Amino acid sequence: MIITGSCRELDYDSGMTKKLVIKVTAGADAPERCSQAFTVAAVAVASGVEVSLWLTGESAWFALPGRAAEFELPHAAPLPDLIDSVLAGGRLTLCTQCAARRDITEKDVIEGVRIAGAQVFVQEALGDGTQALVY
Repeated sequence: MIITGSCRELDYDSGMTKKLVIKVTAGADAPERCSQAFTVAAVAVASGVEVSLWLTGESAWFALPGRAAEFELPHAAPLPDLIDSVLAGGRLTLCTQCAARRDITEKDVIEGVRIAGAQVFVQEALGDGTQALVY
C-alpha cells in the first residue's frame, strides 16, 4: 500500500484485499491525532476500502449525537461530515469498556454505531489482507 503525503490518494496492489481497521484513542484532548484518524477513515471509505473505525478512550464521546459538532480544529474537515462518510460506507464501533466507563449504552449512540469489545477488534485487525492503524 502506498499512502501519499496528502492523504488524498490511496494506491493498492491489485492482488491485495482492501481492509482497514482504525482505532482512534484521542478526542478533544488531542485534536490533530483525532482528526487524522477520522480523515484517514473517510478517505479510505471514499477510495473503496472496507473500513472499520473503532472509538476508544476520549473518542468514545463522538458516538453520542451532537458531540462531534462540538469538535473544532482549524483547517480540518468537520468531524460530523467525516463520521457521516464512515457510516455511509464503513463500520463505526464504540469500545464496550469505554462505553461502560462513560455510562454510554446502545440507546444513547448515533444510529449505525455498534458497541463491541476487544475480541471483535482483534478478529477484525487480524483478518487476511487487513491493515490496522492506531491513532
